[in-house]
Amino acid sequence: MVSIEDQEKQAGLENVYEESFQEEKPPQATNIIDKVGLRFNAEIRGVQRVTDEQKNDTNYWNALTMFLSPNLAISAFSSGALGPLAYGLDFWTSVLCIIFLSVIGALPVAFYSVFGQKSGLRQQILSRFFCGNIMGRVFGLFNVISCIGWNAVNIIPAVQLLASLGPLPPWAGCLIFVVITCILALFGYKTIHYYERISWIPNFIIYLIIIARLTKSKNFTFGKMETGTAEAGNVLSYMSLVFGFTSGWAPSAADYFVYMDTRVPSWKIFVCMVIGLSVPCMFAFIIGVASAMGTYNDPTWASAYAAKSIGGLVYQILVPNSLHGFGKFCCVVLSLSAIANNLPGSYSLSLAIQAVWSPLAKFPRLGWCLIGNFVSLGLSIPAYYVFADTMSNFLSIISYNVSIYLGISLAEHFIYRKGFKGYDVSNFNDRKTIPVGFAGVTGFAFGVASTVLSMNQSWYHGVISKKFGATGGDISFELNILFAFIGYNIIRPIELKYFGR
Repeated sequence: MVSIEDQEKQAGLENVYEESFQEEKPPQATNIIDKVGLRFNAEIRGVQRVTDEQKNDTNYWNALTMFLSPNLAISAFSSGALGPLAYGLDFWTSVLCIIFLSVIGALPVAFYSVFGQKSGLRQQILSRFFCGNIMGRVFGLFNVISCIGWNAVNIIPAVQLLASLGPLPPWAGCLIFVVITCILALFGYKTIHYYERISWIPNFIIYLIIIARLTKSKNFTFGKMETGTAEAGNVLSYMSLVFGFTSGWAPSAADYFVYMDTRVPSWKIFVCMVIGLSVPCMFAFIIGVASAMGTYNDPTWASAYAAKSIGGLVYQILVPNSLHGFGKFCCVVLSLSAIANNLPGSYSLSLAIQAVWSPLAKFPRLGWCLIGNFVSLGLSIPAYYVFADTMSNFLSIISYNVSIYLGISLAEHFIYRKGFKGYDVSNFNDRKTIPVGFAGVTGFAFGVASTVLSMNQSWYHGVISKKFGATGGDISFELNILFAFIGYNIIRPIELKYFGR
């Protein structure tokens, strides 16, 4: 039972929350774009710090649902299917990779989410506290590229799915998803959290329907678990892909929790983030693997995949000799899941752009959101025709960036800052409060060297990756964390000794 004292404390806390909400001053619009945005109640705040008095989000369940919908999107299904289809892995090998790497990839995202709550700073502003001014801005630029590129790649399976229903030109399908995503992203923090809180429900139902159709088709096979150097290389490459999918949110994670009240226990945010990110990822990935295994037994499914990639495969499962008209409806609904996956990236790219160069922060977030989304539109159309290679390569590249970032930030946070108490973010624009940056540049250089040696892409195979058979194996993200960590720690003590920061 809850004591009277506890009830009074809770009531007092709720009153404080309410007072904080009432005391928050509305942001001032200084340009025409923001003035229009405010008329529609859109968030116009950019990379400015959110102070404790301005934090009015007390619902830690937002951490559970923030990535629930994105990781039940068609892109998660299609990424999972690449285990058997791109790397030739059997069902159980793919599942083991998915389970372990989904959890591992979720940990840094949850870690940086807590930073957002505690500091009120956007992720790419926080980067400056990890690695200095120059590298902080470089990582901001990489995040802009990642968000735009991911938004372009992510809508491809959704467009393929719609194209399977009728003669829809790829450019038209890409335009539909970009416009809808952009409109929602313009509204900002509250709208994004609300949309992600509810949009997972229809996706989950459709995945259950796919499971039922897979069971009834009897096309599923576990496949044969192979051994050897080539198999090890394929496993490593698929692990990099899964890690890239789940950890890819890390360079943006703090963005979605800057309004979270600091009195909400941080461990709740962390745990909810790990569960809300990894569990739906496992679910959708494994269904994708199971569906892909069906192509081994049914030539019709294999032909559908060869003709229209993942979209053709899902269509074949749900429509012909299956659910017919209702199956088409399910295809349309599942294709719309791409919006949930692109929405956070569309929001964060506008903030990351402002973090790259100070003059860019003078241009409103809403404007950068529009520009970034239409750049991704231009990239998505050519990528549509080479989806499997594009998705595999891009997710691996995301993992390279995240792993270097992780190696540097872990070193700074735990060794030199000694936890969250070591940060003074009250004057985050003062360069004297952040590292000089020599250690950050060195750690980054070590990480890049590791990437060149160990990456495995269709266009380049590193020296280490070539050791894993003819197709190679991608071991970059594992080595990048280690190399960046070592490189950073070589220079950081010297930097502190001679510069004091």
